[in-house]
Amino acid sequence: MKKVVIIILSLIAFLILSFCIFYNINLRPVSNKSNEVDFMVESGSTYYNVISKLKYEGLIRNELCFKLYVKFNNVNSIEAGRYKLNTNMSVKDIANEFKKGNTYNPDAVVITFKEGKNMRNVTSVIAKYTNNTENDIYDKLKDKKYLQDLIDKYWFIDESILNDEIYYPLEGYLYPNTYEFKNKEVSVEDIFNTMLDEMDKKLSTYKTDILSSKYSTHEILTLASIVELEGAKSDDRAGVAGVFFNRLNSNQPLGSDVTTYYASKIELSERDLYQYEIESENGYNTRSNYLAGKLPIGPISNPSIESIKAVLYPEKHDYYYFISDKNGKTYFSKTYQEHLQARNDLIEAGLWYTYE
Repeated sequence: MKKVVIIILSLIAFLILSFCIFYNINLRPVSNKSNEVDFMVESGSTYYNVISKLKYEGLIRNELCFKLYVKFNNVNSIEAGRYKLNTNMSVKDIANEFKKGNTYNPDAVVITFKEGKNMRNVTSVIAKYTNNTENDIYDKLKDKKYLQDLIDKYWFIDESILNDEIYYPLEGYLYPNTYEFKNKEVSVEDIFNTMLDEMDKKLSTYKTDILSSKYSTHEILTLASIVELEGAKSDDRAGVAGVFFNRLNSNQPLGSDVTTYYASKIELSERDLYQYEIESENGYNTRSNYLAGKLPIGPISNPSIESIKAVLYPEKHDYYYFISDKNGKTYFSKTYQEHLQARNDLIEAGLWYTYE
């Protein structure tokens, strides 16, 4: 009898475990790929009414598991209306959308600001997707009262952005992400404030370390913006940041090409730099001895949180040069001769990265 009981209990345990695995698997998204579905919930519908439609539209894996999820989580009401769902949403995500109610806005504008892009790109993107002109945006960046209001509002912005030599005062402060706005009539101010709010969220996690750093937030964002462009293709952003700190501490120029391009207002893929541009004494150009041991006067792109973290927590080493191949592998060198040899080796191996 004892063996029979053990077998029965084992079988029950196996069935329960199997069901739990089955249940959790079927709560996952149908696909990892994004495929938006315009989903309509009719007036008077309940969760049980829409389940078969969710399955038909390819938004859930299993009707029973969705029913159980709704039951277990005591999700009852669902608001009629139009919803924007996606095949990469889990059952929990879909239920949360229904819980929030009908938030779909056919006039909404979704704008993606990419990491490492500068203000000129941000301006063109805003002008493309909204009814604002590029001049509207540049005028807002020149509005001293607006800028002062931002300094008063956000803990991470100070008077550094008011430096007249800075090309675009909010460069580096607008967090790159995908945002949704009500419609094309959204104002430049609302767009900027939304992006600054997101930067606030990102930086607040590290606020204690930022405020205790010997570098100001403006300086941290400035170096992070360089790391974003120099190290985004790298597998070691913290190592790249470490190189720049070694150069600063040794009173050497950062020697970053991307700052020279920015100083000359030339995009990386546009053309090669001229010698006079490399040697120019400009507040951004770190190829010149003019900025030996110094950071540029401001950020040159909008960095990701990964680059900001790399600057806050750089790798400590004794390297002064780095280079990355087209696959993202980073090679560090202590001397310029070693650096040149690493570059030649990559070229010969067909691994040299070129800007597209």
